[in-house]
Amino acid sequence: MFLARKEMRYAKLRYSLIIGIMVLVSYVVFLLSGLATGLAHEFDQGIVNWQADKVVLAADANQSLNASQLIQGDVERVTASEKAPVGVFSGAIKKGQTKEDINLFATSSDAFILPKVTSGKNFAAKNEIIISQNLADAGYKIGDQVTIGKYDESLTITGIFPATYYLVSPVVYTSLETFTSLKYGGQEFSETAVEPINAVVVKGTAKVDNADAASETLEAIKTAGFIESIPGYAAQNLTLNGMIYFLFVIVAAVVGIFMYVITMQKAPIFGVMKAQGISNGFIAKSIVAQSFLVGIIGVAVAILLALGTSLILPDAMPFLVVPKQWGLYSVILLVVAILGGLFSIRTVTKVDPIRAIGG
Repeated sequence: MFLARKEMRYAKLRYSLIIGIMVLVSYVVFLLSGLATGLAHEFDQGIVNWQADKVVLAADANQSLNASQLIQGDVERVTASEKAPVGVFSGAIKKGQTKEDINLFATSSDAFILPKVTSGKNFAAKNEIIISQNLADAGYKIGDQVTIGKYDESLTITGIFPATYYLVSPVVYTSLETFTSLKYGGQEFSETAVEPINAVVVKGTAKVDNADAASETLEAIKTAGFIESIPGYAAQNLTLNGMIYFLFVIVAAVVGIFMYVITMQKAPIFGVMKAQGISNGFIAKSIVAQSFLVGIIGVAVAILLALGTSLILPDAMPFLVVPKQWGLYSVILLVVAILGGLFSIRTVTKVDPIRAIGG
């Protein structure tokens, strides 16, 4: 390590270039990671916050919440320790001239999936709703009279819960009664049991009863699988993560090329060192140590730059730092930097002291 530090201090410009490239590539890795995680979080947060184990949908809905059409009576066909009916509606919430796209979830007032209200109170009657904090930040507050979609009646905001997104839009919760009127207007149903819902959310083991051939066939899907089926979710994550993985290869190639060129330039010096009895192993450790220092400095500076950038990004660009993920990526970047340095070791072992000294 002493030899590695000594040489890096001597050739400051040369190693500054390597570290600079390491910083830039690592910075892009962390920036993409934060953006990819933030975007994924805004897609699935509403579902993740349910802390459910399974989602029961209509079997012909292709695992799509919006495409699933069930009735409230189907809840009795699901056996589970905890279960909650869910209706979903996508539209715009309006207050005066202010309008925001939202995703509305409807369920019973005592459902386990309901978020904890941090301000105000939970909905208790028809045409009452609770909104997420990110919607409150857009200018909506408790007591406001709002409308959603084409529903003519005013809805009253009674409470606010922590910021939540689903499909990159703020989330609103209301009762099943309000949901039925909101989505189906003046259409009347003979009884509550036949009023429509989209899913039954389950905590624990779920069993579905498909014995009645006349009823909709139900399918219980693990929550993780359901999230992966959200349109665009898997493709988006695969694309962004693929770019990150490709950057790991670039790091290994860039460090490898730079270290190889530097090693070739130092062949006469290595020849003198070997003639003095210094082993290949000692020189190899020096190269690995240099790669390690390049990786450590580059990754550390890149993390600081990425965190600084996150503070100035506009709200439209979701950015989320997951410490464990960044820690893993830091280790991978460090490992690939060291692997890049290892490419030069074979060159050191082939240096002939006599030829190197003789030129």
